[in-house]
Amino acid sequence: MNNKNQVYQFKDQLNDHLELPVFPPQRIVSLVPSITELLFDLGLENRIMGVTKFCVHPRGKCKSKEIIGGTKNIHLDKIDRIQPDLIIANKEENEKNQVENLKKSYPVWVSDVDHFKDALEMISTIGSLTGSGDMAKNMIREIESAFTQIPVPKNKIKVAYLIWQKPYMAVGSHTFIHDMLQRAGFENIFADAIRYPEISLEILNQRRPEIIFLSSEPYPFKEKHQREFEQLLPNSKILLVDGEMFSWYGSRMLISGKYFGDLQEKCTKTIRA
Repeated sequence: MNNKNQVYQFKDQLNDHLELPVFPPQRIVSLVPSITELLFDLGLENRIMGVTKFCVHPRGKCKSKEIIGGTKNIHLDKIDRIQPDLIIANKEENEKNQVENLKKSYPVWVSDVDHFKDALEMISTIGSLTGSGDMAKNMIREIESAFTQIPVPKNKIKVAYLIWQKPYMAVGSHTFIHDMLQRAGFENIFADAIRYPEISLEILNQRRPEIIFLSSEPYPFKEKHQREFEQLLPNSKILLVDGEMFSWYGSRMLISGKYFGDLQEKCTKTIRA
């Protein structure tokens, strides 16, 4: 039971302090799709009260929760109706001013994930925050084991990872996706750029990536885009990739390790073909 005289203090990944009025929290709102999936996989389904419209995993389970808007457009009135005792947000995915407004009324824990170790730290802290620490520790061990099984290639394949078009945008360094590319055994040709640089077809041609990855999110690249790029950039192979595997920093990492190993093998065969 919650002790009225006890204060439950935590730090988020921005090093900000928060106090929980109830521990473990019973009314959780998640503003981050990958963390929503994590909360479900930590066995917290009955305590998740609100999610965003982009929270689609686990399939079918989020439909029964209150949809509080999108990650960039949160309906504060809906959150007020929920009266959460914990809100989970993300520095990059959510708007700073909305998060600051929420902090005036509710405890908000903000994640900031750019690397593999940040993701494991986030899982561990979410476990501590929600009273599911043992499950979180087991999950971390499984993730670490899965990533140690990714083959280490003799020669890394040079890739460009595209997330948008009009304008074209690629993934650079200081991002979680960049770290995943490295751990998956690829060389990111835009590692010298920070975050998500705008690029052109001319630049892509100049840098001569062996393979161009077209991500399924945030821009939903499809087969028609793959065919277009094959015509525009005949010197590179073009592959569609699952953006969730590269950018969802939570329990999705339990299966992304194997995905990366399989993708590495597929890319090697594609280049040789």
